[in-house]
Amino acid sequence: MTVAEASKAEANTVEANTAEADNKACIEFKPGLEGIPATKSSISYINGQKGILEYRGIPIQQLASGAGFLETAYLLIWGHLPSEKELVEFEYEICHHRRIKYRIRDMMKCFPETGHPMDALQASAAALGLFYSRRALDDPEYIRAAVVRLLAKIPTMVAAFKQMRKGHDPIQPRDDLDYSTNFLYMLTEREPDPLEARVFDVCLILHAEHTINASTFSARVTASTLTDPYAVVASAVGTLAGPLHGGANEEVLNMLEEIGSVENVRPYLNSCIERKAKIMGFGHRVYKVKDPRATILQDQVKKLFEKLGQDRCYDIAVELEKAVEEKLGKKNIYANVDFYSGLVYRKLGIPKDLFTPIFAIARVAGWLAHWKEQLAENRIYRPTQIYTGAHNAPYIALGDRSSQSPS
Repeated sequence: MTVAEASKAEANTVEANTAEADNKACIEFKPGLEGIPATKSSISYINGQKGILEYRGIPIQQLASGAGFLETAYLLIWGHLPSEKELVEFEYEICHHRRIKYRIRDMMKCFPETGHPMDALQASAAALGLFYSRRALDDPEYIRAAVVRLLAKIPTMVAAFKQMRKGHDPIQPRDDLDYSTNFLYMLTEREPDPLEARVFDVCLILHAEHTINASTFSARVTASTLTDPYAVVASAVGTLAGPLHGGANEEVLNMLEEIGSVENVRPYLNSCIERKAKIMGFGHRVYKVKDPRATILQDQVKKLFEKLGQDRCYDIAVELEKAVEEKLGKKNIYANVDFYSGLVYRKLGIPKDLFTPIFAIARVAGWLAHWKEQLAENRIYRPTQIYTGAHNAPYIALGDRSSQSPS
C-alpha cells in the first residue's frame, strides 16, 4: 500500500469513527438538555410525579408554614437551619447592608424611564462588582460578605428603580423593619399590614430555589469560571428575564383580565384547546401533578382576599383551574406557581413589571447556594455539541463570490 493509499485509508477510518461518534451523540441528544444531569447537588429536590419539593430535605410546606425567608436563605446557602444566635446575626448583617452607594443610585437615575426593571436590575447587580472588586473565593469571610450584600441590596435596587423611573427619590430602607416588610415599605412608603408582609415572605420562600432551572444553570456555568458572585447573579438575572422563564405570572394576569368573567372561562379554554394555544400558569417541565407551591399560594391568596377584599380575577382563576383540571388533567397539565403569584402581588399593589424582579429577589438565595456549592468542587463547564455544518468547504476569493447571500 502506498503512502497516499495509507493516508486515504486512515482518513476514511477517521471519518467513519467521527460519523459513528456523531450518530451516537445524536441518539443521546436532548433539546434543551431535558432530563440530562448537569451537576450533583444537595440543595433542593423535586419529585414531579408526586408533587414533592424539598429544600435541604425539608418539605416546602413546612418551611412556608414555619420559617421566614432569611431563615430559608440561610438554610439553602449554608446547608443547615440556623440557631437562634446565627439567625439574629444574619438578619442584623443584612439589615445594615441594605443601602446602596450613591454612585449606583446616580447610575440608575440615568436609566430610561421606559426600561424594564429586570434590565435595570441586571445592570445594577453587575455594577456592585465594581465596588466590591476583591475576589477571594477561598475566603469564608469574603463569601459571607458577598452573600449578605446581594441579599440585602437587590431588594433596595428593585424598589429604588420603581421610584426613580417616576422621577422620585428612592425611599430609604428602615432598620426597624424585617426583610419583607421593609421591601414593601420601600415600594410605597407605607408600612404593610402584618398579613401582607407574611404572605409576601411566603412568596419569597416558595420562589427561593428550584433545582437546575435555566437561571440557576446560568449561575453555575458563570460561577464555574471563578468570576465574582456579582457577575454570577447578574448572569442569572439576565436569564430569568426571558419570557419562557420568569415572566409567566405577568401573562397569567393578562389572561385573567382578557377572560373578564367567570362565564367566559370555559369558552376561552375551549378556544385555547382548539387553537392549541398555551394556557398561562398551567403545565410544568417537571411537575406532572399540581405544583406544590401553587397549592400553598392558593391558601395565601384566600387569607389575603378575606382580609383585604375580593378580586374578580381570583374567582376567574378558581373556575379556570377547575375547568383545566377537568379537560386536561389526564394530560398532566395542572396549575403551577405562576398561576396564583401574580394575584398576590397585584393585591399588594405591586406593578406587573416588578413581578419578575421580585422572583429574582427570592431566587438570589438559590443562586448563591449553587454558587457556593459550585466553588466547593469546581470544574468549568465545557459541554460538547453535535456539528451539523459542512466539511472541507472551499474558500472563495472575494472577487469570485456571488453577491447573493446564502439562504
